Amino acid sequence: MIKRNFIILLIVLFAVGAGFQFGNASQGGFSMTTEEALSLWQAEKAVIIDVRTPKEYQEDHIPDVPLIPLDQLENRLEEVPQDRQVLLICRSGRRSAMGTNWLRSKGFEQVYNIEGGMLAWHGPVVK
Repeated sequence: MIKRNFIILLIVLFAVGAGFQFGNASQGGFSMTTEEALSLWQAEKAVIIDVRTPKEYQEDHIPDVPLIPLDQLENRLEEVPQDRQVLLICRSGRRSAMGTNWLRSKGFEQVYNIEGGMLAWHGPVVK
């Protein structure tokens, strides 16, 4: 099981490194802009999960957004809602794209990556 998950992670890393495009949520893809994410989150139509490291999260984060570091995601699946849209965010969008693809491979159909991550986020932030 661990070996298989490692292989999946390597494939995702290769795809990201090769410039694989994840698409735009409005076009049926697995990503959305920070503007789309902010709108859904503020309307309480989606939850955001931060997949950065605890140190990054401590430096700044979106208010009331839980932290589930990417390397802990597999062991904390019960914390990821399956009954509503889930938006993953990291620093730049790479780790959240990996997390999005991994969760979708596990049957989470309403998970989306926030393109550009915290570097592109223009919503509220706690420092």
